[in-house]
Amino acid sequence: MDFATIFFILVGALSVAAAVGVVMARIAVHSALFLLTHFATLAVLYITLDAQFLGAAQIIIYAGGIVILILFVIMLIGSQELETRAAYRTWVPYAGLALGLVLLASMTYAIMQTPITPVAVPANEGGVPIVLGMFLYTQNILLVELASVLLLVALLGALLLARKPKEV
Repeated sequence: MDFATIFFILVGALSVAAAVGVVMARIAVHSALFLLTHFATLAVLYITLDAQFLGAAQIIIYAGGIVILILFVIMLIGSQELETRAAYRTWVPYAGLALGLVLLASMTYAIMQTPITPVAVPANEGGVPIVLGMFLYTQNILLVELASVLLLVALLGALLLARKPKEV
């Protein structure tokens, strides 16, 4: 195993650990900092895969814009320890698990349908935006649509969690 493979595995493990830290952190500022770490490690992974455009976009848009916006919102509303509503609705975790399994199964099916051999596109060196867009929105449109459904479900979940419970 060469150095590049070991580096990729270590950075990938750090990225997964940071993603778990986003979900498991009890303080919102810590969660946002884990998110910043996750975005930075993803940019490093993009650069190691010769997609410099995606790495730069990851740093500029997500790490530079979105995380800073999240930190400003946290500073404005306060950063108390997060409360969990265990007895609020008992069916919600099971529904989330079932929907997550359906999404995982559909993404696995979509990945199994794509060819294993990499597409040899000479203009794809460095992640040229036009070639990348044509590749994503023609050959991998199912994966793009599944990712958009995942983002929509995450948005609806955030709205559900932010909503105040009804007074009985």
